[in-house]
Amino acid sequence: MPSQVVQIQVRAVLPTSGGCAVFLGNDEKIFVIYVDQSVGAAIAMFMKHTPKERPQTHDLIGDILLALGTKVDHIVINDFQNGVYFARLILQAENELQEKKIVEIDARPSDSIALAIQQEADIYISEDVWSEVEDMSDVLKKMEDRGFEVTENDE
Repeated sequence: MPSQVVQIQVRAVLPTSGGCAVFLGNDEKIFVIYVDQSVGAAIAMFMKHTPKERPQTHDLIGDILLALGTKVDHIVINDFQNGVYFARLILQAENELQEKKIVEIDARPSDSIALAIQQEADIYISEDVWSEVEDMSDVLKKMEDRGFEVTENDE
């Protein structure tokens, strides 16, 4: 597990007028990242294990990683600047001699979250960003209480 990070999970995905709100957090607090509709739908489908007629973009990326002997080890939401979150996708590659290599890639949090859910990888947020995010636990609870359809994690 990386140091100076907090483990979080996707708690819910909620459609909005401009895309989707992805609620992430733990028992301490929940925060929200707004993503475009297609990535929000992908995250929700991975959470629900929804079968698809044809592979979507994140399915293709997952298949390519698998074919190359690589998997998502974990992701880290590592920065927040000017209203934008940043993330790192941490991949673990293994060659035919079982030699392992860690590869770290800059990626959008939305894509990173989708791949992490798809591959059942851990999701982390840096302690610096965690301490700055606004707790949205009450907002999620109110949305659920009002009957909004919220896609929750099946875990």
